[in-house]
Amino acid sequence: MRSATARARRLVLATAVMVIALPASAEVCNGAPPAIAGDGRVLGHLPYGDAPPDELVAVPADLAVRGCAVRRDVLPDLERLLHAAAIDPAVGGRILALSCHRTLTRQGGVFCREPSTEAGTRAVSVAPPGHSEHATGYALDFAFRPRVNDCPDAEACIAATPAFRWLRANAPRYGFEMSFPVSNAQGVKWEPWHWRWVGTSAGEPGAARARALFATARRRFPASPGIDTAIEVANVTPPPTYLSLPPFTDARAKRRRRR
Repeated sequence: MRSATARARRLVLATAVMVIALPASAEVCNGAPPAIAGDGRVLGHLPYGDAPPDELVAVPADLAVRGCAVRRDVLPDLERLLHAAAIDPAVGGRILALSCHRTLTRQGGVFCREPSTEAGTRAVSVAPPGHSEHATGYALDFAFRPRVNDCPDAEACIAATPAFRWLRANAPRYGFEMSFPVSNAQGVKWEPWHWRWVGTSAGEPGAARARALFATARRRFPASPGIDTAIEVANVTPPPTYLSLPPFTDARAKRRRRR
């Protein structure tokens, strides 16, 4: 009886933890919460919350444009990919990590960078805080250097580079898939630089958790190129989201009110 009671208590506790860990509700820049769809999406983006800080590690400085952090499980494959690109003449330069994990506060700043633009329009190219793949620690943007003919980091220009063609052909071998391909069903802007890690197989350390976290996105809005999802590990609990920050508010709006 005592053993059964203890098991029941553990079950209740586990359930409570998962309830507390539900993804953050996003805030539009004026502080008014947007509508939340039945599937949890806000402005078209699925809920992801934030990654636990103790699961994040820094990408070596020589492999990143600026400071970058990813989940510990991602780093070995990311380093292998970037080192392979660095020694392959077909790349015509370097592929580097850029804009990896973003906190909810950082994502709020990115989302509200142009507050005069309607939130739905902004959401086509950037997710509201609490609903960005970057916050998971499993996703990052790649930079291609040097820029050829001063090529800016823009979709068509990047897609025309030898470095991107190499990435498209080789990234899946290192467990990465492109989250937002051309004309994706999610309605998010094509982002050839944005890739998420799900491992080369579900048995790779950490890959089952990443795949569980992205399960809805992968089923409803397939990546291209993507990792084969035919064989998955069943009954894997998604990693809980880490929530500790207050809702984002636009500091510029406060300054304007003071005036």
